Amino acid sequence: MQRTRRTPLNHTSSRQAGDDAEPTPEPADHESAGSPSSPDPATPPPKKSWKWTLIFAVVGLVILGLDQLTKALALQHLTPGEPVNVIGSLLKFNLIRNSGAAFSLGAGYTPYISVIQITVAAGVIYLSRRLGSVGWAIAFGLLFGGAVGNIMDRVFREPSPFHGHVIDFLQTPHWAIFNVADMAVTTAACLLVLQTLRGVRLDGTKDHRK
Repeated sequence: MQRTRRTPLNHTSSRQAGDDAEPTPEPADHESAGSPSSPDPATPPPKKSWKWTLIFAVVGLVILGLDQLTKALALQHLTPGEPVNVIGSLLKFNLIRNSGAAFSLGAGYTPYISVIQITVAAGVIYLSRRLGSVGWAIAFGLLFGGAVGNIMDRVFREPSPFHGHVIDFLQTPHWAIFNVADMAVTTAACLLVLQTLRGVRLDGTKDHRK
């Protein structure tokens, strides 16, 4: 008589339990799942780009070149004390040599004004590495070109280095006589205020105000 081989009950029950049980999920990869310190993919940090520095440099060089060109033409074709009407009384060419700052203030302090302007230009170059917005890039370019334009007058023009007189020749009613560099610096100041009011930081990120 042949004896039947029996399977242990505990082995059968463990097989059935194993068949019915759901497979245990593998632990999630921490990098794929994300972590509290990882940046939000919906709002990636701004990327540094050379194009903002290029915009800054191009605007600055254009303003500097235009300023020096117009001053050279003014010296060649205008005579001090003999204004020329361009648009009636709204705009005149009136050549003067300014030894001070804006509105002819600070006459006699030309060396100190030169040092301040050189410091401003150096600061603009240093901060330009952090540019991340076209508005800031244009503003910095205008500020740099205007500052260097007047610096060149103070350093290289008569009567002596760092005592040179700035060439001004644009005159409008009820305003001081100015030049292209002054226009650029004023426009830059307006753009800087506008960017600040809009909450745009130097690196291009937005300041979300509540």
